[in-house]
Amino acid sequence: MKVKALITLPRFHFIPLSLNMTSLGAFIALREGVFSFPIYILTLIGVVLSHMATNILNDYHDYKDGIDISTTRTPFSGGSGVLTAGFLSAKQALFIGLCSLFLAGLIGIYFVIRTGIALLPLILLAGISIYFYNTFFSKRIMGEFIAGFNFGPLLVLGAYFVQTGHYSIEALVASLAPGILTSNLLLVNEFPDAEADKKGGRKHFVISLGKKKAAYLAVFLITLSYLLIVLGVIVNNMPVWTLLALLTVMIGIKTAKGVIRDHEGIKEFIPTMGKNVITVLSTQA
Repeated sequence: MKVKALITLPRFHFIPLSLNMTSLGAFIALREGVFSFPIYILTLIGVVLSHMATNILNDYHDYKDGIDISTTRTPFSGGSGVLTAGFLSAKQALFIGLCSLFLAGLIGIYFVIRTGIALLPLILLAGISIYFYNTFFSKRIMGEFIAGFNFGPLLVLGAYFVQTGHYSIEALVASLAPGILTSNLLLVNEFPDAEADKKGGRKHFVISLGKKKAAYLAVFLITLSYLLIVLGVIVNNMPVWTLLALLTVMIGIKTAKGVIRDHEGIKEFIPTMGKNVITVLSTQA
């Protein structure tokens, strides 16, 4: 196995997404006066392993279903390219992905034992959604929902719970906008892969709605995420400084315009996907 292939396979450039959400949950706990740095680091390790498992298993199934073979790769879609290039075998990728998921599961079990059984539903939902994402959820127009839930409420509430031992409405409200942005991240990245995904048995909003309607859905989700941030502050569920997230509105608008204008293409759509990634990560940060 080549070292470069092992580094490329997990698609580490998307990992900041989960790090942001984990840090958000931990920071909310810190504001309440409860924070353990070792627990925070262990949470990050578990989350990174889970995210790695998600990406690697996605690569494996897309390769086996013929999706990554027939799609045009971009920096933001089409998989890692490791399997299609033959740098690793599908079996090797599957083994690495399952090992990552297993190790993440062990950390999850430790936290359940340490902080309480109330964490178990989140751990089970995470494991089930990661393992069955490609074989079940992504084939039933549920992919965007799963991504938004996992990289929104699940991560934020989980990171908060392992610090405090309980859940909170503030953490839930704070997780909604990031979750919607993550759903939109997946949605926008699905445009270039739509035809290949359809042939491979995938079902998502770009396929079910068509590209034009899905483009307007993407604009709606961007708008909704900003509205939820403002609403969270208005109802005193989030601190005023949360409004700093609105500094990304201009790039969000550029993303929205790009989705409407360029959604039928691939090469011309790449800058829009890049702007969307910046919008998501910057707003979540």
